Amino acid sequence: MLVAFSVTPIGTGEDVGGLVAEAVRVVRASGLPNETTAMFTTVEGEWEEVMPVVRRAVDAVAAGSGRVSLVLKADIRPGVTDALRAKVASIEQRLAEPGPADAPTGLPRPPGAPGGRRGT
Repeated sequence: MLVAFSVTPIGTGEDVGGLVAEAVRVVRASGLPNETTAMFTTVEGEWEEVMPVVRRAVDAVAAGSGRVSLVLKADIRPGVTDALRAKVASIEQRLAEPGPADAPTGLPRPPGAPGGRRGT
């Protein structure tokens, strides 16, 4: 199972990086496969492994904030492992092949698009 989540302190001002870093520290210390991007941290494992990590990450942020926002999305596929890497690899493989978006449509390309006209 993959769980992508974002935990944000509320009411602590605009700079939330320090508290968010504490949540990421919790995830990395878990030993579960994980990846942090600009919007979410994704963790891979079973329910019993992943959900306590999410809870500890929320608790880490809550320790410095009276209110916390949690956004969570899960991909639950029993028996699938290494999905964190395999899903991205599958898309990269498909992107390496020509697709319908590469076919000529007869429509003009937007300015600045590869092969398109430049604006004036």
